[in-house]
Amino acid sequence: MSKTTLAALLTLALISPLALAQPDRQQKMDTALLQRHDLAYAFSHLDLDAADGQRHYRLWIGQPKRPAPASGYPVLWMLDGNAALSALNSQQLRALADGQAPLLVAVGYQTEQRIERAGRTLDYTPALPGRAEQRDPLSGQPSGGVDAFLDLLTTKMRPLLAQRVPIDPHRQTLWGHSYGGLAVLHALFTRPDAFSDYAAASPSLWWNDGAIIAEAHGLQQRLGPRRVRLLLMRGSEEPASPHGAVRADAGQAAQELLAQLAQVSGLKLRFVRFQGLGHGPMLPASLAQVLREASR
Repeated sequence: MSKTTLAALLTLALISPLALAQPDRQQKMDTALLQRHDLAYAFSHLDLDAADGQRHYRLWIGQPKRPAPASGYPVLWMLDGNAALSALNSQQLRALADGQAPLLVAVGYQTEQRIERAGRTLDYTPALPGRAEQRDPLSGQPSGGVDAFLDLLTTKMRPLLAQRVPIDPHRQTLWGHSYGGLAVLHALFTRPDAFSDYAAASPSLWWNDGAIIAEAHGLQQRLGPRRVRLLLMRGSEEPASPHGAVRADAGQAAQELLAQLAQVSGLKLRFVRFQGLGHGPMLPASLAQVLREASR
């Protein structure tokens, strides 16, 4: 990566600080798309439980209505699956079917809520070393379960999916927004061989004083000779912290992270800034960006 590109990335990070807006607990999931039969995709679902039996997942599987390629379908895994499915529309599905036609997997929860706050707080946050009790600094709810969640995704969800539909193990994308974006970065930093593409939208770099930044150390060694892609996305109107105002200085965390990642050989890094968007609207906007790229 050139010094000019790196400087541009750092400038964008300073202009557009990362943050988390607390999700609306009352908003219901939009299931209108599942009622339609004229789509380019056919939807089914698969239910399973967490290893401790405390969280109940539902995977909405969108399969193109055309045969899989010889290598199997590429797969787009979407965290906050209830909200992700609510953000999809028929035009996007039609464009996808005309393009790469990936298999869509919205990893959600068995609830009517668009956002399952307690579940995602535990599933999308890393454990902090040396702490007997893991608690989210924003809500006080249990946190630190992202490794158990990623283990479930890669060792149980993915094999169950492969039993139903032919998938390409070498073309797997993980997308997430906010805490989901935090989980995407954790997956990249700790298990870069799990996916070929990582798409982190508005990742919560502020979480526990930037704990995710430390995880980026050693990525070069863990990545080895592999080549993966990371797409970072954020809106220009996002504040620097959950309760902060939008300001020009995003703080050291984003600057340090981008500088580190720019030096990692084998990591293809892109940064996309969404002008005029705050934290909430970044969920559908970032997902639309990933879908547009998959339809090309």
